[in-house]
Order: sequence, then C-alpha cells, then structure tokens
Amino acid sequence: MFSRTYTRLAVQSGKGWTLAHRFPTANCRIWKRRNATASTVDKKVIEKLPLAGIRVLDMTRVLAGILADLGAEVIKIEHPTRGDDTRSWGPPDAPYTDGVERQFPGESAYYLSVNRNKKSLGLSFNNPSGISILHSLVQKCDILVENYLPGSLAKYKLDYETLSQINPSLIYASVTGYGQTGPFSNRAGYDVMVEAEMGLMHITGERDGPPVKVGVAVTDISTGMYTAIGVLAALYARRETGLGQWIDASLSDCQVAGLANIASSALISGKKDSGRWGTAHASVVPYRAYKTKDTNIAVGGCNDKLYGILCDKIGKPEWKTDARFVTNALRVKNRDTLDRIIEDELKTKTTKEWLDVFEGSGMPYAAVNDIQGTINHEHVLARNMIEEVNHPSCGPIKLVNHPVKYSRAEPKIRTPPPMLGEHTSEVLRELLDFSEDDIQDLKSQKAIA
Repeated sequence: MFSRTYTRLAVQSGKGWTLAHRFPTANCRIWKRRNATASTVDKKVIEKLPLAGIRVLDMTRVLAGILADLGAEVIKIEHPTRGDDTRSWGPPDAPYTDGVERQFPGESAYYLSVNRNKKSLGLSFNNPSGISILHSLVQKCDILVENYLPGSLAKYKLDYETLSQINPSLIYASVTGYGQTGPFSNRAGYDVMVEAEMGLMHITGERDGPPVKVGVAVTDISTGMYTAIGVLAALYARRETGLGQWIDASLSDCQVAGLANIASSALISGKKDSGRWGTAHASVVPYRAYKTKDTNIAVGGCNDKLYGILCDKIGKPEWKTDARFVTNALRVKNRDTLDRIIEDELKTKTTKEWLDVFEGSGMPYAAVNDIQGTINHEHVLARNMIEEVNHPSCGPIKLVNHPVKYSRAEPKIRTPPPMLGEHTSEVLRELLDFSEDDIQDLKSQKAIA
C-alpha cells in the first residue's frame, strides 16, 4: 500500500490530459492531481487568501512560518514523540487546561509564536513507511521547505534530485546556515553564530562595549523572509514553465545582504568600518536614544530643520546658531558635546512629559518601550497586531498577528498552532486515502503519531 504511484503525474499535451512517469516534452505544463489547486479554488477565497489552494510540506525545525497566514495549507512534519525542537523551549509555556497529562508542562511560547495556521503530522522518516508517506505527499504538494544540513536528506531519498523526479513542479526550499556550497556548507548554522561571523554582532552594542547579539533571532527571521520571497517568485515562474526549482537560502548570505549600507560603505571606501554605535548613528547627529528623568527616549534631529525643532522644543533655540552645531558635519564632529548637553536637558523631565512636548512637532521621537509596553501599546492594538485565539488544550491565548495589511487580501490567524500529531489521521485519510486500519497499523509501528 505504501508504493502508491509515486511518480505518476498528469501531463497536459496537445492531445489533452494523460498520465506519465516523466516529462514527455520541454513545453508541457504539469497539472498535479490534487483535490485543491489554485485554479479550482473560488476566486473570492483567493481574493481574501492569495495562497489558498497552495500546499506546503513543512520539514523545518525551529523557526519557520509566513505562507500559512496567506492561505497556504501547511503540513508540518514533526518527530512523532519529540515534535518540533521549539516545543521544549519553555518556559514560558501556555499551560494545558484540558486535564490531559503530557510530556511538556504546556505549549511553549516559542513554538506558539511561529506555527499558527498549520497542520501537524507526527511522522518518523527513519523507516520505509515514513519515507513512502512523504513521497506520496510530495505528489500532492506545491512546496517543500526543509532546514537540514546539506546532503543529510539524501539518505532518506528526500533530497531535491529524488523528489523533483517524483514531482517536477515541486518548489524545494532548503534553508541552512551556510548554503549548499562553499567551504562552510557542512557547518551547522545558528543565528548567534552567523551574527558573529557575518559582521552583525561587531556593529551591535555600545560604542566602547563588547559586541552583542540582537535581542531577537533577526538573522533567522530575515532568512525566512528572503526564503518566502524566493518561494513566491518560483511559484510565479512556474505558472509559465510548469517547472519547480531548488531554492538555496542561507543565514550567512542573508546576513551579509542585511548589512545594507554598512557593507556598501566598506566596499566603496575599502576602509575598516566605524564599529559599534549603540543607539546612535555613525553619520547623523543627533539621532539616538537619551536618558530622561525616568526612562529613555529616542529623538531624531537628523537634518538641519529637524535639529532646529529639537532645539526649540527643549528650550535651547540658541543651539541652532551655535558654530559647533550649525551643520550635520559639525554636529558629527562635536557629537560627544552635543549628545551630553541634549541628554542633560532631557533628564529634566519624564519620558511621558517629553512625549507631550514633542507631539505634533514633525520631528521623529519615541519612547523606548519594553515588550509589555509594546504589546499593550495603543497603536499596536489599534492596528490589530495582537489577536486572541482559542487553543483546544490551552484555552484562550494571545498571538502576534500577520503584519501586512492589504486592500483586498485578509491574511489572518485561522487556526491556533497545532498539537503534536493533531492532523496526522486527517492528512493521511483525506490526502492519501488511507483507511483507519492503515493508520492504526502505522501507529503500532511507531511510524506516525
């Protein structure tokens, strides 16, 4: 039962739809035999959820997620007993409220942050049954995303070369630390290590302090974003060619790209970078966070006009014509003096008092908020960035919402992050036509959960 037509594809030729084991001609257009494709999904659904009808096989561990918010059906493959690594990355955990005792004290906040709108299939591909199931699922999917070390999936016949023979229209995205080629390709890549090696840690931290990492896994996140862009580009190209492709996305490459103007400055000048600047800017002054009477506030007098507004608002209009500060170049030259006297003035009032003073001035300014201040911020709430959903085992939980607003599309949290193996039976039954006896047999073999 596990060898169900792995390589059978429906191929459209000039004579209509036929079944074939491989491409008959280069200009044929593949039509995968699936229950739901973008072409058969109602246009009104597509308008609200642009990726409705697209199916993703998610074989990533740790951080991954975005396409599901836009309507794609994402089937998350997890180890049948341990699940995704981040399930154990608590505390904090959302405690279970259904009275069922499990291996973890609850669903970890880390796991909950990136797995909404997915289905969980508990499956071990360390055996022939699991591999057969995945091969069958590949025929039903548009996209596969994985983040294993280069070459490690080949021994399970889950590499791109094998799966592209099963489904030539498959878009296969590999996310690794250092990419599929190069001298470091076999090195495990974690966000902190790549931040360190690819320059970000060196430019982060106080001017005279040690290098520090960014407060969130920003390299992981940016790589996920670049990967999503690559997947969407490949989907767009496939509309014309019918062919999928292999996307090689690495933390190292994405972090180098993320150096932006800092890398460009080093390339153009050929000189050593200027190092860490804390909250300040290397070439614009004043543009940083300062202490107030109680906390901190960020202000941006980043051109002559805005600098003048800052001077007026803090009651020092004479600084506008001070020979040391009349141009940005002079303000950069006399940075230490200007920063000191600005902070001396800002320390005379609380952050809230300064926010009221700066309101409506046209100058950029902001309180330096902690995370509770952020997730309870009136603007964040008004923009619907926090949404409460009902988790079947944990009750009501709050999650960060999809950030992009569209005039037609409505990406949203449709389902909470799944429990381990929550959808195993559903996926096998509805996509692969497995019977209940088949499913129970696989469970007894510990191939699925």
